[in-house]
Amino acid sequence: MASVSAPAQAAPTSTATLQRGIVKMVLSGCAIIVRGQPRGGPPPERQINLSNIRAGAMARRAAQGQPDTKDTPDEPWAFQAREFLRKKLIGKEVCFTVEIRTALGREYGMVYLGKDTTGENIAESLVNEGLATVRREGIRGNNPEQARLCELEDQAKSSKKGMWTEGGGTHTIRDLKYTIENPRNFVDSLHQKPINAIIEHVRDGSVVRALLLPDYYLVTVMLSGIKCPTFKREADGTETPEPFAAEAKFFTESRLLQRDVQIILESCPNQIILGTILHPNGNITELLLKEGFARCVDWSMAVYTQGAEKLRAAERSAKERKVRIWKDYVAPTANLDQKDRQFVAKVMQVVNADAMVVKLNSGEYKTIHLSSIRPPRIEGEEKNKDKDKRFRPLYDIPYMFEAREFLRKKLIGKKVNVTVDYIRAATGPGEGTPAFPERTCATVTIGGINIAEALVSKGLATVIRYRQDDDQRSSHYDELLAAEARAIKNGKGLHSKKEVPIHRVADISGETQKAKQFLPFLQRAGRSEAVVEYVFSGSRLKLYMPKETCLITFLLAGIECPRSSRNLPGGMQVAEPFSDEAMLFTKELVLQREVEVEVESMDKAGNFIGWLHIEGVNLSVALVENALSKVHFTAERHIWANYEEKPVEEVVHLSEEKERVANYRPVYVTEITDTLHFYTQDVETGGQLESLMETMRAEIAAQPPVEGSYSARRGDYCISKFADGEWYRARVEKVESPAKVHVFYIDYGNREVVSSTRLAPMPPAFSTRTLPAQATEYAFAFILIPQDEDARADVVDCVVRDIQNSQCLLNVEYSGATCPFVTIQFGDTKDDVGLGLVKEGLVMVDVRKEKHLQKMVSKKIEKTALNIWRYGDFRADDADEFGYSR
Repeated sequence: MASVSAPAQAAPTSTATLQRGIVKMVLSGCAIIVRGQPRGGPPPERQINLSNIRAGAMARRAAQGQPDTKDTPDEPWAFQAREFLRKKLIGKEVCFTVEIRTALGREYGMVYLGKDTTGENIAESLVNEGLATVRREGIRGNNPEQARLCELEDQAKSSKKGMWTEGGGTHTIRDLKYTIENPRNFVDSLHQKPINAIIEHVRDGSVVRALLLPDYYLVTVMLSGIKCPTFKREADGTETPEPFAAEAKFFTESRLLQRDVQIILESCPNQIILGTILHPNGNITELLLKEGFARCVDWSMAVYTQGAEKLRAAERSAKERKVRIWKDYVAPTANLDQKDRQFVAKVMQVVNADAMVVKLNSGEYKTIHLSSIRPPRIEGEEKNKDKDKRFRPLYDIPYMFEAREFLRKKLIGKKVNVTVDYIRAATGPGEGTPAFPERTCATVTIGGINIAEALVSKGLATVIRYRQDDDQRSSHYDELLAAEARAIKNGKGLHSKKEVPIHRVADISGETQKAKQFLPFLQRAGRSEAVVEYVFSGSRLKLYMPKETCLITFLLAGIECPRSSRNLPGGMQVAEPFSDEAMLFTKELVLQREVEVEVESMDKAGNFIGWLHIEGVNLSVALVENALSKVHFTAERHIWANYEEKPVEEVVHLSEEKERVANYRPVYVTEITDTLHFYTQDVETGGQLESLMETMRAEIAAQPPVEGSYSARRGDYCISKFADGEWYRARVEKVESPAKVHVFYIDYGNREVVSSTRLAPMPPAFSTRTLPAQATEYAFAFILIPQDEDARADVVDCVVRDIQNSQCLLNVEYSGATCPFVTIQFGDTKDDVGLGLVKEGLVMVDVRKEKHLQKMVSKKIEKTALNIWRYGDFRADDADEFGYSR
């Protein structure tokens, strides 16, 4: 506005009553807007112009639709005067007297900082700083206030303050919209760093005009991540506020208008600049949400740099308290008990790529859909391309099979945490849209991993976009959007530019001719891998054979299982007793699990018949054991087919019996494993190892390896830096990641998981060709290790205490599958270590049949009623006649 004060003598109306208010805005060096205290809404406002002085006019933009008007710049020292008052008055309480009110309602008066006229006189302060001139025309000589202003102006002139200095005083404020050709480049050039700014105008609660310092760019900023109620402009030019729009605007104005702030300009989509305003007293974005003046906006939430979860939490707080725009809010799960909102369940089946069947602790089955994600799908044209071909979504929709397999391998049979986000109501069929039953949509996690997020991040699902007022969405919606953005950026799965995977799966279920051709191949294959895709009944299943890429119907051999109800040409077949129980048993045991099958034959309908094994369990036997099936006569053929009667051992008397050879040699025990195997070094070659290690470390110290340059591969020999900071020879056993490499120290027998930065190539001069690996693995002869973990741990602790890192005497007694079996004696007393374990009752004696070892066995059978023997000889039932053998 033009900053021209009224003549000192013009007084159409005079009211000198002292009034108070809070300064909302400084229009110029001689005009302010004051407001009252809010009571149930935004308070009344009034403009007060300072009497007797004049300050420079602020810039004015040409009025739209009026071609005869044009932009006017700031007058000299106008901006400095405005800034002087802004820093002094904004948000402060002032008192004022209205001396003159014109016919048009313009008010002129004196303004004092504080609650009464003893405070600082604002007009005098401006004149004293040389930022305003005194209107001397018509001044009354007997007016002390006017005389005081003239005196101050003369002092400012003599001191050459402000406008009384020579030159300067001009500022150029540039509107970014008209001066920067590409706002996006301007925003990107700031690199999301906070920049100082002054909030010049508040359009609504979430849109402001800001003056960026120090370059004086004027820019319109929309707060990232939120939207406040707005003012709708009608056709006649009037504005209609949405509910709480005025309150939201006042909330932002009273805290930010003409305040010094910092702004982070975060993005510029479609010429709209998004940013976050930071004030020393807080973040206005989060405050608006928390007080119910705004709602979260998905499209701009992604660029919010201060943590989207904070915005969601603030909005959630307002919803729970039902404040302002959320006064009628009802939570999507408001009608659910806490136990129905969050629970632990076991995954029994994965349905396509966005749903699963889980079993609750109560035994009830429930279908859960993953919140806010959409599985892979085919658009209309592609779907209708092969109308004659039977459409199989799992195999024919690109990435549907990969998505289902990801979930199946990660979840089947596992316990998961379920948090219900919303219940999607049932919908009836519409034009071109199918009917959907009611859906329970939830966030499912396992081991802290959000399954939906993992699926989206691999490009195996997409995120549903909602209307802004649709609150039925995932409680981790922002993480899903971020995961999708990463998948798109990295070209994963559905977002890949590569050709889509094609699954040519032959379904030979019921195809007799195809089945006949396939039968010999499956019979010769022996045990084949398969995935159970469907369970028709307790003994009838549909299998996917991954190596053969085909689907087959499989009937369990050897049993007669109760038949389920099914449609027949003559009508519905009634279910036999226990058919449902048998089917449920089979489903829980094998549905969507990886199994092994042995195909023996096929029936007339092209169904394969054979045996199915899962984790060592024969499903046919399991059904019979649980009284859910009868044994069929064909079972005998399979069970006894490979039976061979044990031949009677003929006793052959040898003229010379083999004798046990006792050839004890000194060894040094370096490591003992949890399975009671141990590693030793030969004492004779110990000096060679010490010499090699000393030379190797000296060479490494002289030429240290480059950290991180070694790429570990399984089976490689390398050197590894141990916890003591020294380098040792090692072999790579497994590579999980560069941070997790499993190594075996070949000279000592211990294992460790290390980062690849602690590994380096083994120098050729110190390879196993120069000196073979010095650690040799052995096991105790004549001893049976306890199967019970606690008992075995006791034995290991005892042996570690007795012989680890000590010199002993060792004799090889007989060979084993993985290492030789030996007896070992203490180096000083020559007492047998294994015999001591037997006497202590920590282990059992392994009875050997070889005659030349019988003498040794008889010594060890001197057991005592200690430890594992404290309840007597529990081996009595483990004899061959009870079906057990060593």
